[in-house]
Amino acid sequence: MNKKTLSERDICTKFITPALEQAEWDIATQVREEFSLTNGRIIVRGKLHTRAKHKRADYVLFHKPNLPIAIIEAKDNKHALGDGMQQALGYAELLQVPFVFSSNGDGFLFHNKIAKDGVIERELGLDEFPSAETLWRWWAEHQGLTTQQQELVAQDYYSDGSNKSPRYYQLLAINKTIEAIAKGQQRILLVMATGTGKTYTAFQIIWRLWKSRAKKRILFLADRNILVDQTMTNDFKPFGSAMTKIQKRQANKSYEIYLSLYQAVTGTEEEQNIYKQFSPDFFDLIIIDECHRGSSAADSAWREILEYFSSATQIGLTATPKETKGVSNIDYFGEPIYTYSLRQGIEDGFLAPYKVVRIDLDKDLTGWRPDKGMVDKHGNEIEDRIYNQRDFDRNLVLEKRTHRVAKKVSDFLKATNRFDKTIVFCDNIDHAERMRQALVNENADLVAQNSKYVMRITGDNEEGKQELENFIFPESTYPVIATTSKLMTTGVDAQTCKLIVLDQRIQSMTEFKQIIGRGTRINEDFDKYYFTILDFKKATELFADPAFDGDPVQIYEPKDDESPVPPDEQDDAETEGDNQEGVTYPEPGESPWEGGISEPGEEEGGVRRYVVANVEVKVVAERVQYFDANGKLITESLKDYTRKILAREYASLDDFLRKWSQAEKKQAIIEELAEQGVFFDALAEEVGKQSGKIFGPFDLLCHVAWDQPPLTRKERVEQVKKRNYFTKYSEQAQQVMRALLDKYADEGVAAIEETQILTIAPFCQIGTPIELIRAFGGNDQYQQAVLELEQAIYDFKQD
Repeated sequence: MNKKTLSERDICTKFITPALEQAEWDIATQVREEFSLTNGRIIVRGKLHTRAKHKRADYVLFHKPNLPIAIIEAKDNKHALGDGMQQALGYAELLQVPFVFSSNGDGFLFHNKIAKDGVIERELGLDEFPSAETLWRWWAEHQGLTTQQQELVAQDYYSDGSNKSPRYYQLLAINKTIEAIAKGQQRILLVMATGTGKTYTAFQIIWRLWKSRAKKRILFLADRNILVDQTMTNDFKPFGSAMTKIQKRQANKSYEIYLSLYQAVTGTEEEQNIYKQFSPDFFDLIIIDECHRGSSAADSAWREILEYFSSATQIGLTATPKETKGVSNIDYFGEPIYTYSLRQGIEDGFLAPYKVVRIDLDKDLTGWRPDKGMVDKHGNEIEDRIYNQRDFDRNLVLEKRTHRVAKKVSDFLKATNRFDKTIVFCDNIDHAERMRQALVNENADLVAQNSKYVMRITGDNEEGKQELENFIFPESTYPVIATTSKLMTTGVDAQTCKLIVLDQRIQSMTEFKQIIGRGTRINEDFDKYYFTILDFKKATELFADPAFDGDPVQIYEPKDDESPVPPDEQDDAETEGDNQEGVTYPEPGESPWEGGISEPGEEEGGVRRYVVANVEVKVVAERVQYFDANGKLITESLKDYTRKILAREYASLDDFLRKWSQAEKKQAIIEELAEQGVFFDALAEEVGKQSGKIFGPFDLLCHVAWDQPPLTRKERVEQVKKRNYFTKYSEQAQQVMRALLDKYADEGVAAIEETQILTIAPFCQIGTPIELIRAFGGNDQYQQAVLELEQAIYDFKQD
C-alpha cells in the first residue's frame, strides 16, 4: 500500500483508529472523530450574513464522556509527522486538554503539557500510543486528586439519550467547578456571557454533584419568577419529583432540589424570612443566578441568605460580575474559575454578532434652551438654562424627539421586517409609555390588526408583564415591539429579538452588557443570526471601554457599616424585583427623583419634568458599524471590507493571479473567501449598479481590490472564442469545450469544474461521459483541458 496516495480520512481509518484500538481505547465511548468545537463565526454585512469555517478536531479522546483528555490532529502522508501539531495545540487550548498528538499515519508526535521529565514533545510509533488509563493517571497525579476526588470528577453528566451534549466551554465550566468542589473550594464564581447556557451549565453541575451524593440538598436562587418557572420546566426538568419551588410562607423540607426567588424567602418581617425555617446547615450547595444583582452588595438583604447558609458551597453565575468601589462579586466569591466572554461566544459562532446604527439628533448634540418666560404644554414656566441629552426624558421631554425616534425605529422595521421582535429601552416608565404611544401612531395599520403589536412591558403594568412570555416565545407573533425601562434588562431569554433600540442614557457597564445580551441568542429556525442596535443616546460608546469584554477586576473598597453604597453603584434588583420598575438611580449631584415615575410637571424633590410639544428635532448623522473579529466596532463599506480580506490573503494582484491560476478548483478560493465574509452577490449588485452588468467573482475581486476593469462572464467567453482556441482538439472535444464555455457564461466556474456536468444537456447529446472523456485521451487529459480553458478565460491579455 502506497500511503502517499491515501487521503487524510484513509489515514485515520487505516492507521490512527487501529492504533487507538490496540492501545485499548473504547472507540464507541472514549473516541470522538471529527469533533466540532465551534459553529463558525457569523459575519454580517448589510442585510447579508454567512458563517466562517468552524473548528473541528479530527479526534477528541475522553476518559469519560464528560472529560476530554487528548486531541489528535491527522494529516495525509504527504505531510510530515508533526505538521498538524500547531493546529492541534490550538484546539487543545480551547478544550484545555493536557495531551496533544499529531499523525500522518507513520506514527505520532506527542506533546505532553504536564511532562515530568521536561521533554514536552517526542515521537511515538503506531504501537506506542498511551492507553486511556495511562493518560488519566498522569493527569490525576498532576492535579493531585485522591481516589475519592477522582470519582467525583469522573461522575457522568446527564444525558437523555439524544445527541445533545455540553458545548466545549460548558464542559470546561462544569468540569472546573466540579474539580474545585472536589478540592474543597467553597465559594466559586462562573462568568458566562448571556445566551451561552448558564442555566444548563448549572443543571449539569448540580446533576453530577447530586448523583454522586457529594451534595444532597441544593438551592437554586434567581430574582425573577419567570426565570424560576422556565428553569423548572426546561433545564431542570430531569430532577422530577425531587424538585420543588419555595413559595412564600412555605418551607417543605422533604425535597432535595429547591428553586426560589430571593424575594420569596426574604422580607421586612421576621416571619417572612422563610429561609430561617431551614437550619443553617440544611443546604449543601447554593447556586446564585445573576449574582451581580442583589447578592453583590455586602449590606444587601439578599446577602443575608448566603451568609445564613455560609456552610454550603456557593456558586455565583453571572454574565456581568459587578466590580465597583461599593459592591464586589470577587470579594465574596473569589476570582472567576472560568470566563466565557461575549467576544469569544461571537468568535465561536455560538452568539449572534451585532451591527450598530448610531443616530445623532440635533438637539442631543447642540442642546436646547427655552425662550425667556417660555411655558411647557402644562403651563409651567421652564427654567432658563441649556438642556442636553442627559436632561431629555428625565426632567425635560421634547415630544417631537420621541416622535422622531419612533419614526426612525418604524422606518428601520419597514425596510427590514415589521414583525422582527424589537425592544426599546427608555429612561423611565413615563418615557416608555410615551414611546409606546408614538410607535402605535407610526404603525397604525398593524396596530389596527392587533393592538398588541406594540406593548409597554414595565414592572408597574400588569397587562404588559402578562405579555412578557408571549414576547419571549418564538412561535408567538405578538407583541412585536416592547417598550421598557428596567424590567427587560436581564433574565429575558428573547431568542428572536432582532432589534434593540437604545434611547436610554446608560452609565453602568453592568447594565449595558445585560441589555446587549438580550439580542445575543441565535435561533436559526426563525432566521435569527444577528441583531441590530439602534443607538440614539451614544450608549454604544461603551463598546470602546476595555471593561466591556475584559476580565473583571476587583476595585472594591471595604467600608464602615454606616457608609451607604454610592447611589450610582446601588443595585436596582432589590427595589425592582418582580413588581416594581422604573427607578433610575441618580448620578452624583442629581436629585434622587430624576428618572423616577413622576407625573409631567409634578415637583418631586425640587425637580420638575417639563413637557415641550412644539420644538422640532432632526436627524443630523447616521452611520452603520460592525463588530469585527477583534471585538471592535468598525465603520466600513462592503468594498472596504473585501479589500481588507484580500490584502490579508494575497500580497498583490500578481500573487492572487498566480494562486488563482494554480488552484485545481477555482470554486474552492471563492468558497473560502465567502466563508470570511466576502458577499459576492452583494458586491455584484453594488459594482454593477451603474453599468447594469453582472460580474463574476474573479472580476469582482480584481476590480474591488486592485482597480482592474471588470468583464462579464459573457465578455470573457467572447474573448476566448476570438482566439481560435479550440483547433488543437478533435471535433467532438471542440464541441465539449464550446459547451463548457457556454455553461461558464451562464452559471460560472463552479459548473465547469464538476465532472458530472458531462451527464447533462447539452453534453449528453454530444456523447456519453465515457466517450467525451476518451475524446480528450482520458480523465487526466480532460481535467488538464478544463484547467487550460480556465486559464484562457481569466487571461488578462485582452484583445
